Amino acid sequence: MVNKVILIGRLGKDPDVRYTPDGTMVTNFNLATDEQWKDKNGEKVQKTEWHRIVTWGKLAEICGNYLVKGKLVFIEGRIQTRSWEDKEGVKRFTTEIIASNMQMLDSKGQNKTEDASFDAAATNNAPLDDVPF
Repeated sequence: MVNKVILIGRLGKDPDVRYTPDGTMVTNFNLATDEQWKDKNGEKVQKTEWHRIVTWGKLAEICGNYLVKGKLVFIEGRIQTRSWEDKEGVKRFTTEIIASNMQMLDSKGQNKTEDASFDAAATNNAPLDDVPF
């Protein structure tokens, strides 16, 4: 079985950075992907899909430090659906992309960052200072 997602889109706002009780960094951000086509009347139609992205650990540090609203990024990860009960006892669900790889795609100089990529699996034990950018 395979659970793999690949997205290219733009951040809707700056990442939300938080820490777990044990000090692990986690970032959340929304990524917009667009689809365009012409309808039966030949008019251009555009649909935007929003994806909730979650990053952990070293990847979260990179995202928290370098991603900003409007940044074009490549995300690779897996789909995860969680459920919980809210304060009123209503069961709620959310579907997220748990990212394992991120690459910034904007041209150098845009949004005050440079092109860089980060693969969480390949550098799990590498200190943050060893990331090549």
